[in-house]
Amino acid sequence: MTINERALRWEYVVGDFIMANLAWFLLNIYRYSQIGYKTFHSISHYLTAEREIQLQVLIPLFWMAIYYYSGYYNNPVHRDRLQELRVTIISAVIGTLFVFFLAILNDDPAYYRIFYKLLIVSFLLQFTLIYAFRFTLTQSLMRLIHRRKFGFRTLIIGAGKRACGFEEELNGLSVGIGSLIVGFIDTGREPRVVSDDKVLGNWGDVERVIHDYKIKEIVVAPDSHDEKQLFGLLKSLYKYNIPIKILAGKYSVLSRAVKMTSVYTSPMIEITRDNMPEGQKNVKQTLDFTVALFSLIILSPLFLYLAWRIKKDSPGKVFYRQERIGYLGRPFYILKFRTMREDAEQGGVPRLSSEVDDRITPFGKIMRKYRLDELPQFWNILKGEMSLVGPRPERKFFVDQIIKEAPYYCLIYNVKPGLTSWATVRNGYANTMEKMLDRLKYDIVYLESRSIAVDFKILFYTFKTVFTGEGM
Repeated sequence: MTINERALRWEYVVGDFIMANLAWFLLNIYRYSQIGYKTFHSISHYLTAEREIQLQVLIPLFWMAIYYYSGYYNNPVHRDRLQELRVTIISAVIGTLFVFFLAILNDDPAYYRIFYKLLIVSFLLQFTLIYAFRFTLTQSLMRLIHRRKFGFRTLIIGAGKRACGFEEELNGLSVGIGSLIVGFIDTGREPRVVSDDKVLGNWGDVERVIHDYKIKEIVVAPDSHDEKQLFGLLKSLYKYNIPIKILAGKYSVLSRAVKMTSVYTSPMIEITRDNMPEGQKNVKQTLDFTVALFSLIILSPLFLYLAWRIKKDSPGKVFYRQERIGYLGRPFYILKFRTMREDAEQGGVPRLSSEVDDRITPFGKIMRKYRLDELPQFWNILKGEMSLVGPRPERKFFVDQIIKEAPYYCLIYNVKPGLTSWATVRNGYANTMEKMLDRLKYDIVYLESRSIAVDFKILFYTFKTVFTGEGM
């Protein structure tokens, strides 16, 4: 049986909500026993008071927000039990302090030390009930996975010695690790060792196989250790938005990305993993949406002024839409204020811009200097196509050229492209292929060290760049 990740996530969410409700209900009983409210003649009268009924709904909802921003629900299947314990403790501590100061501190106990008792009991109830539920559900899931009754429908890319050896290794394990091998794809780049009945198709059949067999995980296992060949495969797999793992080999670019996925098998590289902590991903997503929304509203007068100046400066449209390659290698249309003449690319041949580019209009130079032409991309952020911080997206024409020189470029498909990036702050606009390749180094380092703190640092330097007019 395969794991329904969405259904499992909802099991955790609903269970947490019920436990949070129960914890608050029990805490109220304890509060009444300790404080003895004079305005209520019985505990039932107290518990059914309008304010307490409202809090009985609002407090658990507050707890759900705490758990969401802890990142606990992001990956409900691949659970690290020590990590689960740590996240639950930290969430309980933070949430208890907030609830105490917001809802309990106004109580009127006979002795001040009762506050300490309420604080401790509140934490113990919340942590114990939540963790007991989580531990039970996670333990039962792990038991089913180890018995091979639950797992992910896994497709192996490759049909050579390494692919065959990986299957034999999995089948020889005394416990399951969650990978249920459905079949193999023969890439045609190595002698076939896997039996024909296990091969579901060739490289051209990947999309059909993923759809028909409901594949939930991909393991890339080529015999060759050639990085160019490997990244050629990966570039085409990102778009399916399925976790991709690679059997560890002599891949220099990925040497720091090796992560032990199981103590039972050979180490694998989780190529689609994001180094940003799960909770910070949710915070980043909320910040992206909130900042983009308020920026579009607050900057609307500036937008109108810029639109008027653009129309006055040169004939043509105000906005410029251009196809770029974004998250998962999928194309999207980036939005900018037009800074060049309408016929900037005659013949349809893409050209990189430069500081002395005669295609740039007079007012376009001013906008590019202060990065004002990028402001419409708040709309791309609001739509979920971009983020405030991330690698800058490129056009497919230039992406293809970059990949010829740096096949690992596809690694940036792991995250959404950004309005600004560390590479842009350091190098400005990339007007040559050499600068693009140099900028890629910064993007790769950013991927390895992603965090909210790093994003804020990049935003700080971006503001500095904008206000000093170093945009070009």
